[in-house]
Order: sequence, then structure tokens, then C-alpha cells
Amino acid sequence: MQEKKLLPKKSKDISKWYLALIEQAKLADYGPAKGTMIIRPYGYAIWENVVAAMDAEFKKSGAVNAYFPLFIPNSLFVKEKEHVEGFAPETAVVTYGGGEKLKDPLVVRPTSEMIMYEAYARWISSWRDLPMVINQWNNVVRWEKRTYPFLRTSEFLWQEGHGAHATRQENWERVLWGIETYAKIYRDFFAIDGLVGRKSESEKFAGADTTLTFELITPDGKALQSCTSHDLGQNFSKTLDISFQDKDGKNQFVWQNSWGFSTRSIGALVLVHGDDNGLILPPKLAPIKVAIVPVLGKKDEEVLKYCEKIKESLGFAEIFADSEKSFGFRINEVEIKGIPVRLEIGTREMQEKTATVGFRFPGMEKKLVRFTELPEKIDEFLVQVQDKMLENSKKFLADNIREAKTFDEFKEIMKTKRGFIKAFWCEDPKCEASIKEETKASTRLKLLDAKREKGVCIYCGRKAEYIWYFGQAY
Repeated sequence: MQEKKLLPKKSKDISKWYLALIEQAKLADYGPAKGTMIIRPYGYAIWENVVAAMDAEFKKSGAVNAYFPLFIPNSLFVKEKEHVEGFAPETAVVTYGGGEKLKDPLVVRPTSEMIMYEAYARWISSWRDLPMVINQWNNVVRWEKRTYPFLRTSEFLWQEGHGAHATRQENWERVLWGIETYAKIYRDFFAIDGLVGRKSESEKFAGADTTLTFELITPDGKALQSCTSHDLGQNFSKTLDISFQDKDGKNQFVWQNSWGFSTRSIGALVLVHGDDNGLILPPKLAPIKVAIVPVLGKKDEEVLKYCEKIKESLGFAEIFADSEKSFGFRINEVEIKGIPVRLEIGTREMQEKTATVGFRFPGMEKKLVRFTELPEKIDEFLVQVQDKMLENSKKFLADNIREAKTFDEFKEIMKTKRGFIKAFWCEDPKCEASIKEETKASTRLKLLDAKREKGVCIYCGRKAEYIWYFGQAY
């Protein structure tokens, strides 16, 4: 008989808990190269559900999918100076190929702006070619010094969308669409609430005029940048000569944007919703929505036949009936995997044509449901679980936003509760750097709908017009 592996307590050591849960739930494993990760089938099944949800939104908006090369000639990569400076510390470069030293080394893409825009420059010549909005589902490589499964790895999966437009306004609308779509996915599918806003100049994407972000708070009070959408202005189009002839016959540079969402989101999912017993997956992303767990005994065959009948009636469920594992072990397995709903089936349920319904989300009581009502009731339960998980996340976010009027208050919050700290900031990078050095808190965002106010900077006391949100980055 297999024995249950003990999961560290989340409340005592969230880091050990997180790493043990990734392993025990079979989400991922370490790759042989430093900082790399193998996404196991169960973890990848969650990502596939994310991809399906997002891809539908992209296509509905007019974006199309394509694929661009992994290798970027260094001579091309270095053309946009701000871009290359921002990514230089993270780039991996191929200097040898086919046994020979390469005349033009190849950058392994940390992001695809340069390789995609080289093609855009060749494909765009007239206003009729615009807008050009292409997305790709791919991998990127960023040579991280400190790695952590899903949250920060040297190679990860993501999507990156890139738009080219005729006007600044149309471009900005796509930037807004990007972050609003991501926020919708997080709330509707991940059941995670967060804040949408602008990054500071020092925190924005290398090569962008403006970066919009969706940020959330993890249970240990740290802030996680979960996805971004960038207004690139004409920075890349002028460098790479991506121009078009407008309706008046004049030559213009295109306006551009890019937006990305990665497997970091699965790390956020684990951190935000998991508990001491394992994962808690929102039904919309759960690879297995319903687990059927039979109580095996003298009437094994009859009970298992009844379980098969239930599975067939639902159309989506998995039976956990390994006779080498005890009933308690199988319940534990279902909990570790975060399966939203489980049906416990024993002799009584078989004879009464019922099912005992349990829930992974804490606080929901078990229910006895008749076989004939199961399909309808299970659908209702899954909606309830999804809604309750989002409600829980909204409350957690609200409870972890605090306002600081003085820098002493700011420092005290950072020493104790952390979370998001609202405070006036003068937007001087020197103050920003000093705050981070003294407290570990960085600027996370300024809300999109932030109103101009009269205030003084939390650090230097000079005039400040906007409230910013600070937090310690994950």
C-alpha cells in the first residue's frame, strides 16, 4: 500500500510548500539544464485550458496566429538600443554552429519584437496592409540567475501578440484591449482579482513608451506582475523602417504594440488558491473537474459499475479506483490535484442511486444528490465553486491594500503585512530607487483611472500629483 507524502504547511513555509506541491501534484519537474523546467502532463493540461480561453479572445479581436524563428541575428537584435540594453543581462547567444564560429552570433529570443518586425517591414507598404496584428504561442529564453518553477525560469512558454497600426489612437486601443483581455482571463478563468495600471518609467518594458500591467498579491504579501501590454509608439518602426503610404499618398511610420501572458500564471494559480492539502483549481481551468472516488469493499464490481454509469452520465469525470491505494490515499490524491468536485460512492450510494458530493473549496458542505439529478447539479456546483473562488480573491485583494501617509508607516507595513501600499510619489526615479533600497518595495503601478490629486511624495516630501501602488516583487 502506498503511503501519503506529507505536504509542508503553507502557513509555516510557503516556499517549501510551493515546491513540494509542484512535485506532488505532478505539475512540473526540473530540467537537466540549470534553471529549466519540464512541464508535466497535468501542468500542461492546465496551460492548454488557458491557451484555449485566450486564443478564442485573440481571434475574436481579429488577431491571427503565426510562428517566427527562435534565433535572432545579433546584428538585427542590437538595432533598437533601449531594447537591447534592457535584455542584455538575460540574453543567451549562440556563437558556434555546425562546428564553426558564427560571423553574426544568434540571440536566442528573449522576446520577438526584432525578429517579427523585420518581417513587418517587408510585409507592410500601404494603409491597406494595416492593421497587422499577429500572435504567436512560443517559448522564450531569459538567462535568469535566480529561478523558481513557473514563476521565474530560464525558458518559459507564453504568447506574444504584436500589432502595427496606422494611427496612435488605434494603437492605444489595442494596448488597452490587451490588458483588459488579460484581466478578464484572470478574473473569469483563474478566479484571481488584481489591479490594472501603468508601470513607472524605470519599470516599463525596454523599448516601450508605456507599459500596462495586471498585478496581484500572493498569500505571503508579495506583488506579482502577471502579464503586460506595451505601447511601443514608433520606436521600432523608425529603427526598422516599418512604414506605409497613407490614403493621401504620404509615407508614415506605423504605431506598434506588444502584449504577453506566460506560464508564470500557473505559478500564480498555485500560490493564490492552494492550501495545506494541495491545489485548489477553479473549474474552468481544472483538467479534471469531477473525481469519482469509490469506497472499495465486498461489492467492488457493483460499485465500480455504478461509478462508470455516473461517469457516462456526466460526460466529464475521472474515476480514482486503484485497489493498491486506500480510500484515504485516493481522497488525498484528489485533494493534492485540486479537483473541484468529488463524488464518494460506496454500497449505500449504489443501492440508493445517489452520490455523496464533496468540494475542494473550503467551507462548502457535502451534499447527497440523486443519480438522475447529478448532471444538472454538478453544473450548478461548478459555477458556484468558480464564483466563490473569485469572491474570495476579491476580498483578499481588498484586505491587502493599505494606505501610507508617512514613510514610517510605509516601512512598518513592509516589515509586517506587506501587500499593496498606496502612497503619493513624486515620480522621481531617485526616490523610487531609495524606497526600494530601504524597504524592498518597488513601484507596481498607477491605476489606469487614477485622478490627479494634491499630495506630497511619501519619501522626499516634494509635490506629488498621483497615488502609486508599491509592493515587494515576487
